[in-house]
Amino acid sequence: MRFSDQPPSYQYLQGLAAKDEAARPMRENASVLCGWGRVIMGHTFERPEQIAQQMLREKPGKRDIAMYVSDPHLVLAAAPQTLFLDPSDTYRLDLEKPLLEQVETEGVTVEPVHTREQAEAVNDLYLKREMVPTDPEHIWKTRGDEELVYLVAIEERTGNVVGTVMGIDHVALFDDPSGGSSLWCLSVDPQATRPGIGEILVRALADYFLERGCSYMDLSVLHNNEGAKLLYKKLGFRQVHTFAIKNKNAYNENLFLGPELEEDLNPYARIIVDEARSRGISVEILDAEEGYFRLSRGGRKIDCRESLSELTSAVAMSRCQDKFVTHRWLSRAGLRTPSFMVAGATDANVAFLEKHEAVVVKPAIGEQGAGITVGVRTPEALKDAIDEARRYHDRVLLESFHPGEDLRIVVIDFEVVAAAVRKPPEVIGDGKLALGELIEKLSRRRSASSQGESSIPVDNDTLACLAEQGLDLDSVIEAGSVVRVRKTANFHTGGTISDVTADLHPELVKVAERAAQRLDIPVVGLDFIVTAPDREEYVIIEANERVGLANHEPQPTTERFVNLLFPLSVSIADSKHYGDR
Repeated sequence: MRFSDQPPSYQYLQGLAAKDEAARPMRENASVLCGWGRVIMGHTFERPEQIAQQMLREKPGKRDIAMYVSDPHLVLAAAPQTLFLDPSDTYRLDLEKPLLEQVETEGVTVEPVHTREQAEAVNDLYLKREMVPTDPEHIWKTRGDEELVYLVAIEERTGNVVGTVMGIDHVALFDDPSGGSSLWCLSVDPQATRPGIGEILVRALADYFLERGCSYMDLSVLHNNEGAKLLYKKLGFRQVHTFAIKNKNAYNENLFLGPELEEDLNPYARIIVDEARSRGISVEILDAEEGYFRLSRGGRKIDCRESLSELTSAVAMSRCQDKFVTHRWLSRAGLRTPSFMVAGATDANVAFLEKHEAVVVKPAIGEQGAGITVGVRTPEALKDAIDEARRYHDRVLLESFHPGEDLRIVVIDFEVVAAAVRKPPEVIGDGKLALGELIEKLSRRRSASSQGESSIPVDNDTLACLAEQGLDLDSVIEAGSVVRVRKTANFHTGGTISDVTADLHPELVKVAERAAQRLDIPVVGLDFIVTAPDREEYVIIEANERVGLANHEPQPTTERFVNLLFPLSVSIADSKHYGDR
């Protein structure tokens, strides 16, 4: 069916002015707004850097494409952190004879968009196919323009739009001396029952441009889309050698990141690797189980173990690893820490306890809350807590106990990036199950939701916490009652995390940045005890050289970490990936 055979409602497309047959110079710097982004005709630009400048003007939520780029290496050199070479092939159909009448189209009618409902249906199809959404109002307003055409396939039985394709007339757009046109955004409803709708749309668009006097129609297809290539070759398309450039945005991630990593990384390593790959930074997994990986970009390579990188010196790391050393360095800088001593003779330990009434006992070197007992108040409990801590390290630290909220502040490149209050795990009674069973069930849920990173151990801290409340593991508490089951709020031992970055008191920000500078560590998680995040009273109890950045979303901890490692890299805004066009 030829477009001249369409009903009168489409005649406005047939009444467009005839093109001037005299030779006209090609218009320069041509681009066309398509609703979902712009198509930039690269061969109409005099200099490659002009193409790069246009691509850098891409609007948020859109996807610009520069086609017909003859010197892609020069375009990329103008913005190597932002642009990439699209891994797609260009195919061309020489327009010599009508194609639509060569196939059976019974049950489907192809027509230009002529109602607002059809314009909305085009965008609905894009969303169904996980393509970049378009603006239906733009489709409606440009439906009579010479440069663009939107065709829709209508199922005659239901009247539904089951497919769409967009075309660009290069002659109308920039007086293309070669008489070209191009096909874009071919989309078919995944629920359509009739086969061959995509082929019908391609043939219909080819016939449309043939009637307009165009000499060929181009399209772009991913290099590995063999099924589509077979269809285009069947219709008479041939490959032509040209290049396309796109922006490194969230829509294009699957095109420039490369294959998905097969290694099973923990959440703290994975979040960094994903951020790095989104910027085009190469990733090599060195030890997936322990979270080691190597990031490289250009000539720069940095090994990391989660958020611990080679930028943290071994000396700075040792100052944070040993909690006794951490306290010495921070207290000597005038920052407030608990009173502290290394556990020694029994008499000295008891004297320290009597002076402070309640103490915290912890291994001097350890992580994830292991071996820590909070709120020790008797000599007998002190001895047990010291024995527990010595299971993890020979040197045991005694600290004065300070009640308050457990606050973690993340400092990256000596600036505060995030803050969160950590609370110990609690269970809610049901009047039936014993506390031991409730703890086990909560622990399983925490482990499942954190990919195994958080669980509740039943150790001295748990038993002591219950005992102080007159409870034990066999106790059954009434329905609705809340029981705290640990004194420590560490995430790995079942604690919960609530972001308080916006509420942080300016004095705490200042203190955290001073502490990082004193320890001379570029990435650190500082643990405070505070009366409240928005008040200035504090003591610093620990500094963690390998802070879990994944625990502080939505704050931009990972982005700032990768900025530190690769300051010239470009951060890609987080957005839903809608697939390729």
